[in-house]
Amino acid sequence: MAEAHPVGFQWVMEAKRRGARVFHVDPRFTRTSALADTYLPIRAGTDIALLGGVVRYILENELDFREYVLAYTNAATIVSADFVDAEDGDGFFSGFDPETACYVQDSWQYAGHEGDSGAGHTGGERDSAAGLQHEAHGARVHGQVQRDETLRHPRCVYQILRRHFARYTPEMVERVCGIPQERFLELARAWTENSGRERTGCLIYSVGWTQHSVGVQYIRTGAIIQLLLGNVGRPGGGVLALRGHASIQGSTDIPTLFNLLPGYLPMPRHDVHVTFDDWVRSMAHPGQKGFWGNARAYAASLLKAYWGDAATPENDFCYGYLPRLTGDHGTYQQVLNMIDGKVKGYFLLGQNPAVGSAHGRAQRLGMANLDWLVVRDLFMIESATFWRNGPEVETGEIVPEECRTEVFFLPAASHVEKEGTFTQTQRLLQWREKAVDPPGDCRSELWFFYHLGRRLREKLAGSTLPRDRALLDLTWDYPTHGPDGEPSAEAVLREINGYEVGSGRLLSSFAEAADDGSTAVGCWIYSGVFADGVNQAARRRSRHEQDWVAAEWGWAWPANRRTLYNRASADPEGRPWSERKRYVWWDAEAGEWTGYDVPDFERTKPPSYRPPEGASGTAGIAGDDPFVMQGDGKGWLYAPSGVVDGPLPTHFEPAESPVRNALYGQQANPMRKVYGHPVNSVNPSPPEAHAGVFPYVFTVSRLTEHHTAGGMSRTVGPLAELQPEMFVEVSPELAAERGLAHLGWAHLVSGRAVIEARVLVTDRLTPLRVEGRVVHQVWLPYHFGSEGLVTGDSANDLFGITLDPNVLIQESKVGTCDVRAGRRPRGAALRGLVEEYRRRAGLTSEAVVADGECDG
Repeated sequence: MAEAHPVGFQWVMEAKRRGARVFHVDPRFTRTSALADTYLPIRAGTDIALLGGVVRYILENELDFREYVLAYTNAATIVSADFVDAEDGDGFFSGFDPETACYVQDSWQYAGHEGDSGAGHTGGERDSAAGLQHEAHGARVHGQVQRDETLRHPRCVYQILRRHFARYTPEMVERVCGIPQERFLELARAWTENSGRERTGCLIYSVGWTQHSVGVQYIRTGAIIQLLLGNVGRPGGGVLALRGHASIQGSTDIPTLFNLLPGYLPMPRHDVHVTFDDWVRSMAHPGQKGFWGNARAYAASLLKAYWGDAATPENDFCYGYLPRLTGDHGTYQQVLNMIDGKVKGYFLLGQNPAVGSAHGRAQRLGMANLDWLVVRDLFMIESATFWRNGPEVETGEIVPEECRTEVFFLPAASHVEKEGTFTQTQRLLQWREKAVDPPGDCRSELWFFYHLGRRLREKLAGSTLPRDRALLDLTWDYPTHGPDGEPSAEAVLREINGYEVGSGRLLSSFAEAADDGSTAVGCWIYSGVFADGVNQAARRRSRHEQDWVAAEWGWAWPANRRTLYNRASADPEGRPWSERKRYVWWDAEAGEWTGYDVPDFERTKPPSYRPPEGASGTAGIAGDDPFVMQGDGKGWLYAPSGVVDGPLPTHFEPAESPVRNALYGQQANPMRKVYGHPVNSVNPSPPEAHAGVFPYVFTVSRLTEHHTAGGMSRTVGPLAELQPEMFVEVSPELAAERGLAHLGWAHLVSGRAVIEARVLVTDRLTPLRVEGRVVHQVWLPYHFGSEGLVTGDSANDLFGITLDPNVLIQESKVGTCDVRAGRRPRGAALRGLVEEYRRRAGLTSEAVVADGECDG
C-alpha cells in the first residue's frame, strides 16, 4: 500500500501514530514492510491457506463476535443434505461435472431450496463471468429457511465452516505458505483481539489478491473473517478494494466490462434472456426478497435513458436493441480471436495490452492481425508501435512492411484537461474542474464518443434498415460548449442521476425510479448525485466544518452512504453495539433510523418488523436483517450461489506452481478458465511430469515511481531517472545458486517468452521452506516496454492466460520460470530458447489444446 497507494497509506501511518499495530504479509519486503511492526513473507498464491488458518483460529477458540454472527450472518442456516464438502471430495464439492470441469450448484443450496439456485450448469456462467452478476443479485431465497439458533446442527453453516477449515492449522499454514507458526499466531491473535463490541478492523486488498485463478475466493475468505469478527457495516470495519487509479471503481459502476450494464445490471444472454421479462426475472426472481426486488424499475429506467421517446412499455423499452452475450467476450478471448482472424478492428483507450496484459506476445500478435486499430492515449505507447519495434519484430514474427494492421493514433486529454467525476475506492464521486485546455488535437473521451456517435447517426439518418434503429433512436442530444464542441459532462451526470420524463425533475434517489417508463436513469446506484438540482459530487466542505463522517465532501453511492449495510452497526434491537462505535441506530420516539450516516435500511422499518408469509422485495426483509441486497438479509459465510467454483474458499495451488497441493489431491482450481489455443500454454506443475523445468516462482507489482504499464511515467524525466532500468530482485541465496551478479544481467524463461533484466541482489526476497524444501521467489516490476525515455523488457510477457472462473481476471501475480545469468539471446535464437524449454517441459501444441478442453 505504501508502494502502490502512498496517498491512502498516510492514514495507516496516522493509525500507527495513535497506537495501531501494522502487519504486512507480502512475498517481498517493500516500503510498506519497512513501516510495519511485523512483516510476514509468504509464498505467492497461497493466501487462502493463510486466511483459512485465521478462520480456523477464530472458530476453534470461539473468538467470533457471537451475537453479531448469530443475528446477522447465515451461520445458523441449514444446508441441503445433498451437499458434500471439498474436505470429503479431495478438493471437489458435490455437483462437479468432470466432462466440462464445471459445477451444478443445486446441492449447495439451503435445505428445502435445492431447486432455487437458478444456475443449472455453470459452464455458461463461467464463459460470461456471470458469477459476478449472481453474487450481486443474491440467491433465490423463497419463503423461510431452516435455522438452528444453537449452531449445533451438523449441517448448519457454522458447523460446515468449522469442518471445512479444520485442516488449516498453524502447521499447515507453515507447510503451504512458508510462514513460521509463531509469526502466524501473532497475526491471528492481533486480528481477533481487535474485534467485538468495542473494536473493529478494516480489511484492505488490491490486485495482489484479485489477479489469481482463485482471486474471488481470496476476497471471500477475507469477507468471512470480517463477518465472523463483526467488522462489516460498522465504522472502522468493512472491506476496501484499493483501486489502481482514481476511477477504476467508476469504470465498473458504469462499466467497461463486457458482461455488465450500469449499476451492475447483467448484460443479457441470447439463450436465456429472450424477453425483457426473462431479463428482469434473472435479477428479481419471483418471490425475491431484498432491494433487487425493484430490478424492473432499474432496468426500465436505464433503457428509457438510452432510447428516450422510442422506449415504451409496449415495446419493452426497446429491450430488443440491447446486444446479447453469446459466450466469452472478455479481453483474452478477444485477443485469441484476433490471432485467429475473427476480429477486424479494435479500440484502445487508456489501455496498453502490449505491456500491461498477460501474455504480451499474444497481445501483440493479435493486434498485428487486425484490419485497423485505434489507440487514444496521452503518449505513443507500445500498443501503437508494436508493429515497428515490438519484440516480435526482432524475432521475425512481425514484419513491419507486411503487418496488415492500420494504426490510428488519436491524442487524448489528460484528467486535468477535462471536467467530470472520479469514483474512487470508497464509492465516492468527486467532481473535477478542467484546469487547462488540452493542447493541439488532444480531446476527451466524452468529446470523441459523442462526436463519433453524432457522425455515425448523420451517415445513417436516411436508413430504413431495422439494424440501424438502435443507433438512430438513442438519446444523443447533449449540449456542447467551446470552439471544439465539448459536450457538457454535467449534462451527462444529470442523465446518469435520472429524471422524471414528463417534468424533467431530477430524482433524489433510486427509490423514485419507476418501472412504467415515467423515469429515465442512466445508473440507478448513482441516483441522487444531482438531488435537488445540485451537483452533489462538487461539494468541498472542509472536514473541519462537519462531523467525522464528512458527508458533505463529494457524494457516495448509493444515497450518499459512506458505509454499506450500516444497519449492522446497531444490535438486533436497534441499539449501538457500543457508545464508542455509535454510528446508525433506531430512534423509537421518532420511529425511524438515524445516526451519523445515511441509514442503509428502510428508514421507518422498526427492528421488531417480521415479514408476513409470502412477502417479497423489501417487505420480505425483517427489521433485524441488515444485508438488504441478499435474499435472506444475511451476510454470507457460506455462499449457496454466486461463486461458481465453490460455496467456501478452498486452497488450490496457482495454475503454475513448483510444489504439490498439501491439502487436497486436486492441484489447481478445477474451474479455472484455460484457453486451449496454440499460442497459449501453462507451465507444468506437480504431479505433472517436467515441473522442474521451471523451478522458480516469480511475482510482479508496482513501483511508486512508475504508473501501471509505464506510458505516463517512463516519459517523465524525473521519474525515469529515479527508476531507469528494468530489474529483477533475487535473494543472495538464489544469486549464488544461479551465478547472478549484483547489477549484472539475468534472463528469465517461461513457456511463452524470455525477458532480460538487471539483477538486484537483496534480502527483500526471503527463501521459504515449503513442504520440506526451499522455494525461491523473484520479483519484477511490470512498468517497462519499448517506448519512453527509459525502456526494457515487459514482465507480463512471461505470463500465460489462465483466468479466475467468476470474473475472468487473469492470474498475473504468480507464475513459474527459470532464471539464467547473462543477457537473453536476440532474434530467432530467442524463440529457439523458448522452444527448447517447451520441448523439455512437454509443451507440445497437442498438449496445449488438450489442456484447454478439460483439466479436472
